[in-house]
Amino acid sequence: MNRQAQAAILFLLGAALLHAGLTDLYLRYVKAGLRPLVLAAGVVLIATALATAWYEWRAKKEEHAHHEPRVSWLLVLPLFALILVAPPALGSYSAMRTGTALQQSYGYAQLPADGPLRLSLADYAGRAVYEHGRDLADRQIRISGFVALDRSGAPYLVRMALNCCAADAQPVKVGLTGTIPPVLQPDSWLEITGTYTTKQTKDPVNKGPIPFIEVTSAKPVPTPHDPYDETWNN
Repeated sequence: MNRQAQAAILFLLGAALLHAGLTDLYLRYVKAGLRPLVLAAGVVLIATALATAWYEWRAKKEEHAHHEPRVSWLLVLPLFALILVAPPALGSYSAMRTGTALQQSYGYAQLPADGPLRLSLADYAGRAVYEHGRDLADRQIRISGFVALDRSGAPYLVRMALNCCAADAQPVKVGLTGTIPPVLQPDSWLEITGTYTTKQTKDPVNKGPIPFIEVTSAKPVPTPHDPYDETWNN
């Protein structure tokens, strides 16, 4: 590969990182807190590309140009896919083939004394498993996530949790019981209203605990701005 092709690939890769960092696309790859690093990496790559192109142009003015095979330019094609095509967030296929990542929190925030509780899915799951539903009993609870079905067709509500990036994403799962909609589409997003139940099961993948929620109603909701849930490892 000649220096021109190298510079072009660096420039396109840097542009792809800037495009991802300046839009919500980066959330499909890394957690929200890493946005400044994504933007910084894009700037560095573009600067490197421009410097490489400048030195190559200066060198060709001083000596006879050596032509490299043009096939090397085909290496830039995958970068156009990175820029133009946004990958979907990880969903039910990955979730049901990975063990639950539910972890005990160092401490749970105090809940309001009355009214419905709007909790993250991981917060509900942690309180249900590790606090045995303390402060949840007899409370109306709302959680949201995407639908996943196991091999038997049993439904779960899931959020994928990140430590750093999508490559290490792991699911936190809550089983659904009670008034469950008759037709559930995997990967569709739902807001569940329900109550705490002592029912639990073990994840068949890693034997981790999966709590349940007693569903009283469910409604479809749009995919959230950030489809990954980061609260589980706080």
